Amino acid sequence: MATPAVRYNPIDLKPDIAVGVKLPFVSKRGSLFDLSYSTQEQLLSNLKNLILTRRGERILQPEFGTNLQDSLFEQNDELLRERITDSITSAINFWLPYVQISKLDVQTVVATGVDKEEHGVTITLSVSLNSNSNARSEVPITFLVTPSTIATQD
Repeated sequence: MATPAVRYNPIDLKPDIAVGVKLPFVSKRGSLFDLSYSTQEQLLSNLKNLILTRRGERILQPEFGTNLQDSLFEQNDELLRERITDSITSAINFWLPYVQISKLDVQTVVATGVDKEEHGVTITLSVSLNSNSNARSEVPITFLVTPSTIATQD
């Protein structure tokens, strides 16, 4: 007997009921614990939380997160990009199985700061929710990761 495929349905059918808490916790307006009211908004917060958490950092969940911060001081070559891609892909597949990655691009960059240049990586992701509906909308997110700065654009 075949096991049916599991599909996750978006839970944002009621616009006045919050789905989760956005990251960062303090909003641009200054309010604490800004809430997300759509599944896509919460997806961005879940991705930020997963990718920017160092493996072993969470108590009682040592496998949660990626090895992104550990990769920052490695040799900047093709193997570095492959290790980062594998770390992010395996973490998303395990911890966020309702997410489908349509694009994952890792590029090495030289970021210019106020008084110095730093080597880092830019991670560009496009993801969508696995759901029963045929209308899939992709959510883009970009991470700039250097030894002194981790920034996101969504």
